[in-house]
Amino acid sequence: MTRKFSFTTTEIPGLTLIQAFCAEDERGYFLKDYSRELFEQNGISHDLQEVFYTRSHKGVIRALHFQREKQQPKLVRCIVGRIYDVVVDLRMDSPMFQKWLAFELDGETHQELLIPAGCAHGYLVLEPSIVSYKCSERFYAEYDDGIRWNDPEIGVEWPLERVGNRIILSEKDQNLQSFRQFAERYGGFPSN
Repeated sequence: MTRKFSFTTTEIPGLTLIQAFCAEDERGYFLKDYSRELFEQNGISHDLQEVFYTRSHKGVIRALHFQREKQQPKLVRCIVGRIYDVVVDLRMDSPMFQKWLAFELDGETHQELLIPAGCAHGYLVLEPSIVSYKCSERFYAEYDDGIRWNDPEIGVEWPLERVGNRIILSEKDQNLQSFRQFAERYGGFPSN
């Protein structure tokens, strides 16, 4: 079975759900999840600068992260396992400002998300997972920031029942700001 690249726009401007190319046969599969030329043919500019991987246990929540400056557009794919992936639009002039969308990504369907600059990103790990981030801007620790995963003004509906309501948060993620604090400090990000 062969799945070809496909690109699906979402309600959040610039947020794209991508089906990666995957050719499966009796040996296993061959997968291509990025092609600069093919992305550009579909109106997507994503110049890779860094690639990261996370390995996470079931129940981990990796908050709603972003960089205050030198924002990181990223291509996110769950390589192994299953995650509930959330994107929040923080661009003040976007029609989706403060709105969120969620997608279930897994190691079987080979779908990925292209997350634009100006959006916060986080996920709940539904089963032990490895996730890749292909970023078009490098990571700057001094600009690293985020919003609490359970902020009531954003109101993400996390499927906590799927992890037995047991979550694992880093100390950093436990101490992130609220959306209100973010809005008071920055007002939101400009659209690029």
